[in-house]
Amino acid sequence: MNAVSARSEPETAADVTELARQALAHWGVHDGEPELLKYRENAVFRVRLPDGRPAAMRIHRLGYHTDAALRSELQWMDFLQSAGVATPSPVPTQSGDPFVLVRTAASMQPRQADCLSWLEGRAVGARGVPLAYTAEQSKQIFTAIGRAIAHMHNVSVAWTPPAGFARHAWDFDGFFGANPTWGRFETSPFLDGSRRELVLQARDKAVKVLSAYERSTRNFGIIHADLVRENVLIHDGAVRIIDFDDCGHGWHMYDLAVALYQNRDEAIYPLIEAALLDGYRQQRALTAQDVAALPLFAALRAFAFLGWVQSRVEGDITREVGLRMSDIAADVVIDYLRGE
Repeated sequence: MNAVSARSEPETAADVTELARQALAHWGVHDGEPELLKYRENAVFRVRLPDGRPAAMRIHRLGYHTDAALRSELQWMDFLQSAGVATPSPVPTQSGDPFVLVRTAASMQPRQADCLSWLEGRAVGARGVPLAYTAEQSKQIFTAIGRAIAHMHNVSVAWTPPAGFARHAWDFDGFFGANPTWGRFETSPFLDGSRRELVLQARDKAVKVLSAYERSTRNFGIIHADLVRENVLIHDGAVRIIDFDDCGHGWHMYDLAVALYQNRDEAIYPLIEAALLDGYRQQRALTAQDVAALPLFAALRAFAFLGWVQSRVEGDITREVGLRMSDIAADVVIDYLRGE
């Protein structure tokens, strides 16, 4: 299946639920009812496999990944799980396929569907909701997250991807090229004249710095790229990582910057940042240059968000949410411009 520019169908929860019912037959389930958990970008369902095990089924949004890219995502997840990183593992169909293509009579194009092992755990937090931990609890949690990220980077650096491995890149072109991974932020309708000018000045600064920034096996490889609070679970004190939909090739510091991005307004942010970096250093070295680049990579996340938001408004998110997320992203890049 070739990538297309936007998700055009199906548009309703009922449509994607019907797709999930059809997909379940490939896993030997003919009378189960999928439970819709999330319908934003992908539709995610809790399902029961024939042996009674719970699993997560994803109906992928149209056009984000080619079949080769989705297969590669599942291959990396399978490797990480085998290497001791607590992630879901792909559950193949009864025919041994990693995913299937399904469609309804109303749909114009088939959708990719896959199944992942179910991971119990509580999300670290939610977007826009202040953390409810004590300072000591926050320190323990973010230290553990830092260790988990470093472990993921360590094993991935030593891994040789299989032939045909194909994922997008969170590299210079992924942020500032002709076709950025999450879209062009320069056209965002949520930036007024004065803020737009500051954002463009920040872009010029970031382009110059990133153009000269080190890119080597030491600091660049396959990364998760979306380690937001909702994608990090805590279970019995251990960290589990989910939702690899945006994984690709990128700088390791981008993973750390994304893990910190939602916490910038927390009163104990300095403690959170220090704990995350300390946990990471317990497993993998960081240079002074790496740490000094955190504002750059936070700005890159913000630029990406400015591109992402405008293509999701009135679809995955409301205009009000889009405006709020864009305001936050603009503040981040303006802080970077001013060196704050």
